[in-house]
Amino acid sequence: MLYPPIEPYRHGLLDTADGHQVYWEMCGNPQGKPAVFLHGGPGSGCSPAHRQLFDPRRYNVLLFDQRGCGRSQPHASLENNTTWHLVADIERLRTEIMGAERWLVFGGSWGSTLALAYSQRHPGHVSEIVVRGIFGLRRAEIQWFYQEGASWLFPDHWEDYLAPIPPEERGDMVAAYRKRLTSTDPQEQLRAARAWSRWEDNTITLLPSPRHQQSHAADRAALAFARIENHYFVHGGFMEVDGQLLRDAHKLHGIPGTIVQGRYDACTPARTAWELHRAWPQARFHLIPDAGHAFDEPGILARLMEATDGYANPRD
Repeated sequence: MLYPPIEPYRHGLLDTADGHQVYWEMCGNPQGKPAVFLHGGPGSGCSPAHRQLFDPRRYNVLLFDQRGCGRSQPHASLENNTTWHLVADIERLRTEIMGAERWLVFGGSWGSTLALAYSQRHPGHVSEIVVRGIFGLRRAEIQWFYQEGASWLFPDHWEDYLAPIPPEERGDMVAAYRKRLTSTDPQEQLRAARAWSRWEDNTITLLPSPRHQQSHAADRAALAFARIENHYFVHGGFMEVDGQLLRDAHKLHGIPGTIVQGRYDACTPARTAWELHRAWPQARFHLIPDAGHAFDEPGILARLMEATDGYANPRD
């Protein structure tokens, strides 16, 4: 069960000096345990519910909308927007806004990718890691969801995803969508963004969820989500090599961690979480037998809350 709704006690914009203004907010107890929340997508932005994953009496949590999405500006921008730009943003937020030497890093879906990338680059500044719906950003994972595998589970929704793309271009759906999402025609961009976003919204939970199916219903949200996500996937997440995050998992070995994964996650299948578990055996691993991908499915949420409570500072 989530903690009660809470409002930020402080918020602002981080000027990246290369064309972006990154929205950030801080919630909870200013004297509490430092933590950073990394949202999914990339391109989704944070929601008020994300603040409720942490005990507000014991945590001081920084949440931020990554480049180009949510309340950050410019909206849906792909310029200077890579994994390593975001890693640098996180480190600046730690030093300039939070002012903490070490903090807990929490991320789900793409947020797990970013959490691993940041923690592998800055392990000395990470006290604990909590990750959910593990996404390694490998080509095989992208192919599974956007080209072939998941279509066998959701053929009805797959037809809607195929619809904006003519048959002769369907051999590389990510590239075909990029052509439309970066079109000079705003209406073509929007048609593609809606279809791309609906595909994920309709496949994110084990059982149909009207609330999740509307998570990117607004055109503005859909455009940022689809454009930025596709941009990252076209470029392989801007990794040095395919599989880099699993290759470098040994850099996490001194950091306490928790891995939470839904057994029937069609978006980021369990194989990657299992491989991370094998590469980082010190982390607690929870494979939830009756869950898909969404953070608030009951079995996943229970383990996430257990993790943040367990890593929190002792109660007064």
